[in-house]
Amino acid sequence: MGRAHALILAKYGAKVIVTDIDLDECQQVVEEIKKQGGQALALRLDVTQKDEVAQVFQEAVQKFGRIDVLVNNAGIAEFQSFLIMSEEEWDKTLDINLKGQFLCAQAAAIQMKKQGSGAIVNIASVAMGQQGIGFPNIAHYCASKGGIAALTEALAVELAPLNIRVNCIAPGLIDTPMINTVKSDPKTMEGMLGRIPLHRTGRPEEVSELVAFLASDDSSYITGSVVVIDGGWLAT
Repeated sequence: MGRAHALILAKYGAKVIVTDIDLDECQQVVEEIKKQGGQALALRLDVTQKDEVAQVFQEAVQKFGRIDVLVNNAGIAEFQSFLIMSEEEWDKTLDINLKGQFLCAQAAAIQMKKQGSGAIVNIASVAMGQQGIGFPNIAHYCASKGGIAALTEALAVELAPLNIRVNCIAPGLIDTPMINTVKSDPKTMEGMLGRIPLHRTGRPEEVSELVAFLASDDSSYITGSVVVIDGGWLAT
């Protein structure tokens, strides 16, 4: 989804900093953006490391002068039974999925305060508890995504006086490598699709269009929202 978000934002005129722990993948996306006539820069980033986050945001400002939008997209989903889940497995998921969003949002907000405006778009999941869905064997993932929704609401309230909007997108079953484990089991896949009224997976680009909307001035009166994009899954 990160690739799709970067391409869509560039399509609408954004100058994009593409980050990932795999720099080669970032560079491939940057090349795609440049072929479309856009501007982009690839930077390696481990979102769990505060020093790396600070360095990347500093380079972003040096390159383009400001940060108008942060898309907090980094995340992992590793299946493990709760009964045998190790502390290391729990910490790894929470560090990447939740701590990473905290560190990046904080760095972005500090810069956005100086500018007097900004928009932060966090990516959660329908697996976020409460109004969302609970899933077996990914308790750490669900906990992290529920934390993102709560973080979004708290930041929206706190940062509103600074003219910084914070929203969250909760995707359902989107056709990315993250669901390859599910797709490899036709019976499981059919069972999941059977719970989705539109009876299909979502496309990354469909999520990206929502990202672009929440990042734009067209959504200037939206903050603190968790927007579900799931083909009707939660409606059932």
